[in-house]
Amino acid sequence: MTFDELTEFKKDLKNLLKKYRTLNDDLDVVKRVLEVTPDERPPFSFRIDNLGLETCIIKVKKIACKALKGRGVNSGLRLIYAYFPEERKITFIELYHKNDKGNEDKNRIRDNFK
Repeated sequence: MTFDELTEFKKDLKNLLKKYRTLNDDLDVVKRVLEVTPDERPPFSFRIDNLGLETCIIKVKKIACKALKGRGVNSGLRLIYAYFPEERKITFIELYHKNDKGNEDKNRIRDNFK
């Protein structure tokens, strides 16, 4: 599995790293999980429909973040990614905390994927 990141995702990550210092390590764990099971896996992750895209866009709702002690997978962090099964590729689109933002940036998704 290959992993890629949008420029906007890199900015999201940089900003969140100031608050959650373990985030790079936490994302490495997420990547290891996605290598084995990249598809949606309710209740941990869901496919985002109604975008008018052929690309498979998935939202991960349960990310364990060590910097948020005592929260475990209920940390409130959200990861949005595009999954390309034929290419065995995942592109990270967005990363945010649910308290900072209600939902994913649908315009960012539409602007980058068809």
